Amino acid sequence: MELVFKQVRKKQKIKSFIKGILFLSPSILLFSVFLFYPMLRTIYLSFFLTDASGSTTVFVGWQNYINLFTSPVFLKSMMSTFLFVLYTVPVTVIISLFLAVIANEKLKGVGFFRTIYSSSMGISVAAASVFWLYLFNPSMGFLNMIVEALGFEAIGWLTDPAWALVSISITTIWMNIGFTFLILLGGLQSIDSYLYESADIDGAGYFYKLRRITIPMLSPTLFFVITVTIINAFQTFGQIDILTQGGPANETNLIVYSIYREAFVNYQFGSASAQAVVLFILILLMTAIQFKFGERKVHYQ
Repeated sequence: MELVFKQVRKKQKIKSFIKGILFLSPSILLFSVFLFYPMLRTIYLSFFLTDASGSTTVFVGWQNYINLFTSPVFLKSMMSTFLFVLYTVPVTVIISLFLAVIANEKLKGVGFFRTIYSSSMGISVAAASVFWLYLFNPSMGFLNMIVEALGFEAIGWLTDPAWALVSISITTIWMNIGFTFLILLGGLQSIDSYLYESADIDGAGYFYKLRRITIPMLSPTLFFVITVTIINAFQTFGQIDILTQGGPANETNLIVYSIYREAFVNYQFGSASAQAVVLFILILLMTAIQFKFGERKVHYQ
């Protein structure tokens, strides 16, 4: 009797497994075509030299990787990428959090400001980049008009190596604030109001509630936002292609743009694939570090 019961359970498990595979098969197919195969193909190409059509010609092993880490251009690209992440991620999160806290107040007409703060999310990268291209114009740009009105010399926002990466960072921060603000506002509105009511009864002040209630209860949302913002910063491409094309002097030649230029301008697909693998490892390491150390401070309800 026990043997029959075990056989029945085994058949049920097999049926459940088959059903699960059938339900997952569309996702597995899509991931295989658009994620797993391109990733394996990229790793494969990184060990070869290729011709202009992308076909492999000579197996070079680790030579593409050795060339990358002995190339001043690629090392400069890595440094610029890390600086860009350092410039954009903290500022984006802090400004978005500030705006979300303000927009979460129960004030008349606050819905208008919520719409304004999140509006940049609905603007494409190309449109936003063209808008900032006019603002950064050295002769008739609005920013230089302000600078000259204050008595300073005009700044070459996109042509001066000292300002180019900062300018791209400003553009990216403005573009990312809408999404980050909306996520943080949703997190703030999910905090139970009884916590604030209890704090009010105890006579707690606004900043005490912000420090002891709002930030700890918002920590899961902050953790998500910071992780996503870091990944997006490493993958930035559109605004660089439109505003600076990696210049001047490779100051804004971030890794993703370097991959694009190596593959589709120089037709060195092997080297570009090696850079893509390095970028994947960097993002993986940064995400792992974020989960290792950042999640410790997350307070789940």
